[in-house]
Amino acid sequence: MNNEIILPTLENGTLPAVKEIITALNLPREVLASDEEIVYAWRELPRELRAIPENLRGDLLARMCIATSVGLFDGAINYVWNASVNNLRKKVKDFGYNVVGQILQKQFEEKDLYDMKDAELLELCLQINLISEDGYYFLSQCRDIRNNYSAAHPNNSMLDDRELIIYLNRCGKYALSTSVNAKGVDVSEFMSAIKVGRFTQEQLEVWNTRLKETHQAQRDLLFSIIHGLYCDSNSNEQIRSNCLKISKEFVQVFSPNCISDLLNRHYEYKAKGKEDSYSASQQFFEKLGLIGYFAEGEKHSIVSKACSRLMLIHQGYDNFYNEPPFAERLYELTNKTGIPESTKEEFVKAVTTCYVGNIYGYSRSAIKYYEEMIKNFTPKEIEILLSLNTKRCLLKSRIDESINCKKRYRDAVMLIEEKSVPISLKIKYNKLKNNR
Repeated sequence: MNNEIILPTLENGTLPAVKEIITALNLPREVLASDEEIVYAWRELPRELRAIPENLRGDLLARMCIATSVGLFDGAINYVWNASVNNLRKKVKDFGYNVVGQILQKQFEEKDLYDMKDAELLELCLQINLISEDGYYFLSQCRDIRNNYSAAHPNNSMLDDRELIIYLNRCGKYALSTSVNAKGVDVSEFMSAIKVGRFTQEQLEVWNTRLKETHQAQRDLLFSIIHGLYCDSNSNEQIRSNCLKISKEFVQVFSPNCISDLLNRHYEYKAKGKEDSYSASQQFFEKLGLIGYFAEGEKHSIVSKACSRLMLIHQGYDNFYNEPPFAERLYELTNKTGIPESTKEEFVKAVTTCYVGNIYGYSRSAIKYYEEMIKNFTPKEIEILLSLNTKRCLLKSRIDESINCKKRYRDAVMLIEEKSVPISLKIKYNKLKNNR
């Protein structure tokens, strides 16, 4: 197809007519762009227009050409901008209102699209990868220029021919095109893949690669979607497993904006009384080792519940076989986030009691988790550990009644490196150490 664009010359018809109109109105020639600027802009127009797909060269670009031919550069950029906005809206429409609604977590219809301010439209297009980060940056500049230098608003400044052509180039390159970011992620395809079946290793590697190659803004959006899917009460374990697999690959590089958005959604579930979603969100944060971002009261609740469940299983039937997953969960939960001051005693009691076991023995499969937690006790937790044999509690009664439990309590104390013991506790530590 011949894409050549040949515009008529201006010197013999249009430019003299413009001069006559200005003269007839008794106005200075400077109210419009000069003949030289018009000629230079007109000369460069075909090249920029050829870069725009033919189906997008509609009436607004025709008006832009006519405005340029008579030196109305402020009107020309207004027409170009309106054409850009129209095409971005069409891209959003083609992407699918239902998918956009899922991303924004609210109903989204055509009316909502047309009610959007231009800045909001650009942000949405960046989120769903219809424009790149470069495109967002340059189109945002174009929006500012349109607001301050176009015929859309009164202004006392004028653009020259070079500024007009650069403006057209950026709008054509980033908005008036059919292409999208080559290294982006198709959000609808991504969501479908998560929902279809449990990821194979090959699928996981493919999606990991795509997420690594996309820009930060879209990556933040995708993890927000993943969190929403995980917390959806209609999501099965297969979907949640996929969400966690992907998230664990990137949790170490979650941006501050991503963390902030996840926390906002988490507390929004609580505020709206969506207990199922709130509970699932807690689990999501726990699995990724992110509960350190929670408020102290919530961290207390999570750790306290984990300790209580471990103790409940420990004192239940067949505890030696049932303890390991609960011990592992408490270990993973506390290993990355620390222990709130308000739960330190409950935590130390639970871990030490389960490590010591009862008169029949202890859970051998869980012992590795107890040992690691004891070795990592803080000075305050060491102090609590060294006082458990004198406080009225289940552990003390076992130590008093069983030689094996007494020995294992001493073994627990010996897991603590001597240099980690506070000076004020050295005497008690050495007494237990030497008490064979």
